Amino acid sequence: MNKTLGILLAFAFNSLTGFAQHAAVGKASFDPINLVYPGLEKVSKLVTAGKYDDAAKALLAYYQKKSKSREPDFSNSEKPADLHQPINKVTQEMADKALLHQFQPHKGYGYFDYGKDINWQMWPVKDNEVRWQLHRVKWWQPMALVYHATGDEKYAKEWVYQYSDWARKNPLGLSADNDRFVWRPLEVSDRVQSLPPTFDLFVNSPAFTPAFLMEFLKSYHQQADYLPANYADKGNHRLFEAQRVLFAGVSFPEFKDSPKWRESGIQVLTTEIKKQVYPDGMQFELSPIYHVAAIDIFLKAYRSAQRVNLEKEFPKSYVQTVESMIMAVISISLPDYNTPMFGDSWLTEKDFRMKQFAAWSKVFPANEAIRYFATDGKQGKAPAFLSHALSNAGFYTFRTGWDKNATVMVLKASPPGEFHAQPDNGTFELFIKGRNFTPDAGVFVYSGDQAIMKQRNWYRQTRIHSTLTLDNQNMVITKARQNKWETSANLDMLSYTNPSYPDLEHQRSVLFINKKYFLVIDKAIGKATGTLGVHWQLKEDSKAVFDKAKNRVYTSYKDGNNLLIQSLNTDNISLKEEEGKVSYFYNKELSRPAFAFEKLKNNAASQEFVSIVYPFEGEKAPEIRIVPNKGNDFGKGFIDLSLIINGKQQQVKATLY
Repeated sequence: MNKTLGILLAFAFNSLTGFAQHAAVGKASFDPINLVYPGLEKVSKLVTAGKYDDAAKALLAYYQKKSKSREPDFSNSEKPADLHQPINKVTQEMADKALLHQFQPHKGYGYFDYGKDINWQMWPVKDNEVRWQLHRVKWWQPMALVYHATGDEKYAKEWVYQYSDWARKNPLGLSADNDRFVWRPLEVSDRVQSLPPTFDLFVNSPAFTPAFLMEFLKSYHQQADYLPANYADKGNHRLFEAQRVLFAGVSFPEFKDSPKWRESGIQVLTTEIKKQVYPDGMQFELSPIYHVAAIDIFLKAYRSAQRVNLEKEFPKSYVQTVESMIMAVISISLPDYNTPMFGDSWLTEKDFRMKQFAAWSKVFPANEAIRYFATDGKQGKAPAFLSHALSNAGFYTFRTGWDKNATVMVLKASPPGEFHAQPDNGTFELFIKGRNFTPDAGVFVYSGDQAIMKQRNWYRQTRIHSTLTLDNQNMVITKARQNKWETSANLDMLSYTNPSYPDLEHQRSVLFINKKYFLVIDKAIGKATGTLGVHWQLKEDSKAVFDKAKNRVYTSYKDGNNLLIQSLNTDNISLKEEEGKVSYFYNKELSRPAFAFEKLKNNAASQEFVSIVYPFEGEKAPEIRIVPNKGNDFGKGFIDLSLIINGKQQQVKATLY
């Protein structure tokens, strides 16, 4: 048998049996280690004496002793694990399937079989997230948790094998294609964050040999050290990467480069928080989900620094900004603890969000509003405000209260956002008495091949959001300017203008009248001509009734909690049914009612749409019409209207700007 064939057969045997061969330990194995670090005196002496195998044994004994002195640090995890709770079914399944090399890279999809000889380059669905997130190896931590709970060595043996297999098959520079997915800094940072507690749970296993320790430390050091020179240029990726580099420096202080990693993480985060957060507290990507993620990033980094007494490296303004970010979340929160699905966003479980508030409350114990949200209103105090404007970010909230039955509308009229924003200025969600009647579209998928991008782009269309379009085309410019924001006992009002198209501005005014219903006035200004449409969407289970004769649509929930949306225009308006879909979770979608009020714009004259959004009790929608009074002038922004609702008249007077 020739030498090459022997090596290949040996590798194949090891792959199929779950055993891994590790590189010989030599002097270079200890190059990343700070041998003068307290506790490594014995290791240092053995290295100096050239007894490298013994030095590796001593270093393993050091880490084993260290792991027994404290619990693993899950503080930076997306969902921190609790070692004192039983293993749940999801964690058990993920760990058991991992033994068979069946991995679930992304929760939007199921499990895929990557083969006995793991094919780390397999791409079962041409969604980039599936291949990227494969290399976040999310099942390794469940394997560690199940191992800790059961003591079953099969999980430890398999993890050691998988880690070595992954490291050997995915070296930096293997190919441009592989580097794109394996060594994208976000994925590297995810591994850097998840590996320390996984390491602590496995390090006392007999399968965790001194030779594997040196292999692991070499690999981990390479990944952590890779990040500072390869941070993303901007956005939440840059925040994630910096926070996790700091965590690496705190988790493995025995590395020579750990002080450099800690310094790098702090420097980037203290710089970026000034760039990425508006004065009103919103993160500039304008996605509520990523805004919340940014809060956790900033606070995880701060807590990591506290562990090594470096919190003073963060200026006072850093912590103050994070508190303002939390208050921004509160401002746009719906009664079910969700935030609107603007941009790339999805639903969140209430228990999970409450745990986030609880963690935030520990950092800001004097903030009564944060404690109120952390305890579901049992402690603390409700915020002192109701309707509230985050004018820099362009998030406006009309609110009647903080209880579960409150009426809450959150509308977006923002400056340009980043990757996770959509061309959707004017869109809103409306929550009434425990029901979100008009959830925003969501995201569905991120990126991938042509088929995946077609799916993503469908959800990014302006026309599937609750706003105005010209010829159903996407809004070209999202740069809203606030004309007026005003609140009072009986009238809360927003007016803004967005230069949606090169020759057409969209001016939207929303009047929240008597803390009960909404009058929405849309004005199309400019020389552009074509079909104007004001679009609306309803919840998937609303059983909408389309009354084209009266240009109105209303829900028919059996519990009597219903909503009417009606055009009050006296000129020629048509009601058009449209395709509607909503995605509450990644790669999951539902059909739902959608429609538009349309009319032609034939010249440079401005055109108006007047719509009412009216909650009602029972199954019969109210009869509503409008009578413009003498002082009414839409063009000049003077509103003087008589609304006749089921025969009762109310005058509405306002100045829009």
